[in-house]
Amino acid sequence: MTVQKGKLIGIARKGKPRVTMEELEGVEIGVAYGLEGDWRGPESGAKVDSRQVSVMAIEDWNAACADVGRELTWTVRRANLLVERLALKETEGALIQIGDVILRVIEETAPCSRMDEQVDGLKNALMADWRGGVCCTVENGGIVKLGNVVAVETPGD
Repeated sequence: MTVQKGKLIGIARKGKPRVTMEELEGVEIGVAYGLEGDWRGPESGAKVDSRQVSVMAIEDWNAACADVGRELTWTVRRANLLVERLALKETEGALIQIGDVILRVIEETAPCSRMDEQVDGLKNALMADWRGGVCCTVENGGIVKLGNVVAVETPGD
């Protein structure tokens, strides 16, 4: 088992698809709904699936921005949580712990055509090395706040 430690530096949600992301200082994350108030929650009618919470590393975002030749705010990616000092590439099955919250990485976040609608070439820039981050399900809920320590426990040696 390998454990990495980093920090939570961004929290964002959207009330419905295709709207501007709302940045937060803290939020409750629940097993049944992901981020409180996010459009993927049960009140939206959206299917709760492996995309309850998305997590992206700032280092990967910066690399994608360098590829497209522009500095962009991280919410352009539309991820829920932004972390620093964590490698998320190939972490399927890993557990991400932020305080009492435990997320299980289900899969890489596949960048969609929406990325190119915002910035030409961004979709391809995010496809390299899992730069778009990971999709998670919530194993244990709780409240997360900016500045929280984030631990990623990857199964294996």
